[in-house]
Amino acid sequence: MAEIIQRDGTWAFDGTTVRITPGLHRSVPLFRQTYGEIAVPLEAVAGVVFEPERKRGRLRMRLREGADPLLHATGGRLPDPADPYRLTVDVDRAGVAEYVAEEIRRSLLLDQIPNEPTKAYLLPGPPVPVSVRSSDGTVSFDGIQVRIDWADTSDRVKRATGPRIINLADVVGVEWLPNSGYEDGFLRFVTRETSFSKLPPEKDPYALDLWGSARRDLLTALVATAVTARLPHPSTRTGVGYADGARPLTASVPPSADHHDVLLRRLRELGELHRDGVLTDEEFAMTKAAVLRGF
Repeated sequence: MAEIIQRDGTWAFDGTTVRITPGLHRSVPLFRQTYGEIAVPLEAVAGVVFEPERKRGRLRMRLREGADPLLHATGGRLPDPADPYRLTVDVDRAGVAEYVAEEIRRSLLLDQIPNEPTKAYLLPGPPVPVSVRSSDGTVSFDGIQVRIDWADTSDRVKRATGPRIINLADVVGVEWLPNSGYEDGFLRFVTRETSFSKLPPEKDPYALDLWGSARRDLLTALVATAVTARLPHPSTRTGVGYADGARPLTASVPPSADHHDVLLRRLRELGELHRDGVLTDEEFAMTKAAVLRGF
């Protein structure tokens, strides 16, 4: 057993699994504490390195592409402190950190673990049900359906449509961008019906606009990961490409007649909301223009 215990967390390697447990100190980001312990099978690991620095060093683990739904859902956008595969190491424990890294590397070599992308997720992602309250509303996932309940501060267009319920079978992808504190982020569920009609996140009833507490909005990555883990693995998908691990590219797929029917239905709904006084002239014109771009 190779193990290192730090305020930032614990890494323990038994020859087959790297068990990563976040620390409980207040300096440990809320996202890592909420995500909890991660058991990484050796076959999911691509490499590990210890990076020494003057005051503190870092253990970093690199996973094989396609092995982890968290990395696929977040597309490398998690802030460094929230990265569960990164451990801050005190200078007086540098030798222990290097030993742990060397033991993992030796096992990778002995077991001849390949470095190429995997064809299935080797980590399960967060358990369900999972629910997160964000600046734009509460998003929940029970393994079958995604539900979004809008906040009082959500855009009137969203609140007018009521709670959004999305069946997992209808989801073709998840887009996630964190709120940096300087720029808004979003969590968007891409369905077969909405893949060609991209409203801005603040108007899109299939998206959460993340503009509040960056620390809490980061937890929406839990839902993004839980949904991603239950979608077909990227290696099996056809007709939808992924440029950066998170964003579906559907431009190569021609719109269908059903797609146009969906857009027409959306236009009729917007017209009714406008006639009922729910949407102002400006809101109606802006949203209508966004929908029309889908044609």
